Amino acid sequence: MRPRRNPVACPTLSESLYHGWNRDVAGIHTAIPDGFTPWAIVWVTVEKFEMCLRRIASMRSSCFIYVALLISLLKLAPSSSFYLPGSYMHTYPQGQTISPKVNSLTSFETEIPFDYYSLPYCPPEGGIKKSAENLGELLMGDRIDNSPYQFRVNVNESLYLCTTNPLSEEEVKLLKQRTHDLYQVNMILDNLPVRRSTEQNGVTFYWTGFPVGYTPLRSNEDYIINHLKFTVFYHEYEGSRVEIIDTGEEGMGVITETEKNTMSGFEIVGFEVVPCSVKRNLAAMSKLKMYSKVDPVNCPLEPDKSQVIREKERISFTYEVVFVKSDIRWPSRWDAYLKMEGAKVHWFSIMNSLMVIVFLAGIVFVIFLRTVRRDLTRYEELDKESQAQMNEELSGWKLVVGDVFREPNFSKLLCVMVGDGVQITGMAVVTIVFAALGFMSPASRGMLLTGMIVLYQFLGIVSGYVGVRLWRTIKGGSEGWRSVSWSISCFFPGIAFLVLCILNFMLWGSKSTGALPISLFFALLSLWFCISVPLTLLGGFLGTRAEHIQLPVRTNQIPREIPARKYPSWLLVVGAGTLPFGTLFIELFFILSSIWLGRFYYVFGFLLVVLLLLVIVCAEVSVILTYMHLCVEDWQWWWKAFFASGSVAVYVFLYSINYLVFQLRSLSGPVSAMLYLGYSLIMALAIMLSTGAIGFLVSFYFVHYLFSSVKID
Repeated sequence: MRPRRNPVACPTLSESLYHGWNRDVAGIHTAIPDGFTPWAIVWVTVEKFEMCLRRIASMRSSCFIYVALLISLLKLAPSSSFYLPGSYMHTYPQGQTISPKVNSLTSFETEIPFDYYSLPYCPPEGGIKKSAENLGELLMGDRIDNSPYQFRVNVNESLYLCTTNPLSEEEVKLLKQRTHDLYQVNMILDNLPVRRSTEQNGVTFYWTGFPVGYTPLRSNEDYIINHLKFTVFYHEYEGSRVEIIDTGEEGMGVITETEKNTMSGFEIVGFEVVPCSVKRNLAAMSKLKMYSKVDPVNCPLEPDKSQVIREKERISFTYEVVFVKSDIRWPSRWDAYLKMEGAKVHWFSIMNSLMVIVFLAGIVFVIFLRTVRRDLTRYEELDKESQAQMNEELSGWKLVVGDVFREPNFSKLLCVMVGDGVQITGMAVVTIVFAALGFMSPASRGMLLTGMIVLYQFLGIVSGYVGVRLWRTIKGGSEGWRSVSWSISCFFPGIAFLVLCILNFMLWGSKSTGALPISLFFALLSLWFCISVPLTLLGGFLGTRAEHIQLPVRTNQIPREIPARKYPSWLLVVGAGTLPFGTLFIELFFILSSIWLGRFYYVFGFLLVVLLLLVIVCAEVSVILTYMHLCVEDWQWWWKAFFASGSVAVYVFLYSINYLVFQLRSLSGPVSAMLYLGYSLIMALAIMLSTGAIGFLVSFYFVHYLFSSVKID
């Protein structure tokens, strides 16, 4: 239920300034009623003006409709900019009816989500109604429905829901399978996931969701969870505080002083559950109607008093709810979910690794700079005759002057991969910066993935520009730029789309909610061909109009023979990926844990630091390897510069397999393994393109600068 709506009125700037929030960089936020931030001003102003434009657009003026849509798109990122603006505070009066929602059933054993109502649970009175999901939620397999559970705010009660028909053989088999696979039921109340606690060795652990059922030790029977004891923590709303509340689809209303003083209610700051299995008296239950009162239950119960999963059994579902006053403020209610155990050990380990890597990379880079500078200074001090004699006598990078810019093998593929890598890098940088600033909170489910997809589409113009300009530099002309642009727009998205289609067929066969509906496939294809492809072609066109990159030396007609080496040069290239991998493998562990173990990842500020460090290390490694190859008269440096840093993807994929073997040992079934490997392959490919593009572009600039600094005839 939403609070009552305020009259729609376009705000003045002073009204917009009246409301604001403050947040810390880690994503755990604290309200400052009397203060404001620039983002709060922007958000309130955009919300209100969008509301006004929508009202004007109702007059069927196409011009205003387009303007309103444009502002809605601009508002997409700030809509979850901070935790508070992304999920507004709801206040509920005494006795108001609120209802939690149910999400897909999930399991760490299979990683295949299923619909909540695929099991014989009680349906709501008005029928099952889907909640609107964003693109990211659909891709993540979230399917949010309404539930039959209803709470009256600040009213403690124990209620009956329903009694199922006798369980069929198929229903019993499905319930037992979901129980053995450790599937969890996920509920959401006021945008807070339900969580339960378990105690081991005096330490309390918290988990989101509760199990479908359980199997006691040394027992052949399975028991279903059919009674839930909910605890809702609330913080009493104070009318003197300045807050902004949600007013529904029409936007955000400004609260006047009169409304502030008259409003009262409660903010929900916690949602916990104690699940248990209870065998009810069916004769007594059959006389009850939904939401009739029943006696509370003391959980847990003995097996003989629990509800066994057996054919022909009828299961009665009941629940009780208790409201508990809490000192937790609404902006801090996610702290319990984002708490990291042993954080000091993790942070010390990560920072120690980063310091060592930066120190070693700095020493190598400083030595390298001194060597090149001394070589150039010594060369430029010689006269022309001495230079000519030196060119004949000395070996090294100066001898490949006529071949260093010779067109590499598969030059079109190189341009395509560099263009896609720039697009992925730009998407990653912008996404992480926005997330580090608080724009993508864990409270906004799917917003991170949605933002990444939208940013990737619009950055197609950058990839087209870079790829075509590199193509012009290699070929010396713009002929064929359309083919290059088309290939850039289809290479990485095509591979990712193919892998997702294969995985989707597997999920369809499993009847999982993780399977993408046909409508979403068409939506993704529309984004691809209506936004990404045209923008990539536009970027390619701009690349043909950009200033031509002049090569500092001429290329000989006959290629120079590359001296034989004792060992393949590609071994050094592949080995070079270990240094970039050392900068990110610890952070990669946390990212994989958040994806596959259901943990919340929110330390985007540190992730931004790791990303910047990764860029620096990739550039250093690629430049050093390029210089080493030129020194041994190996002028085929193009692809080696790309894979010197891009080879980190090999180690990322191997680490993903290691994580599957040692951290996800319980992952069962070929479909689950294929899902994991498919997503890991897409991730490794994206990392290869991104890091490879960084290394190549920096190396190209270095080679261009190196041969521009000395005149060689």
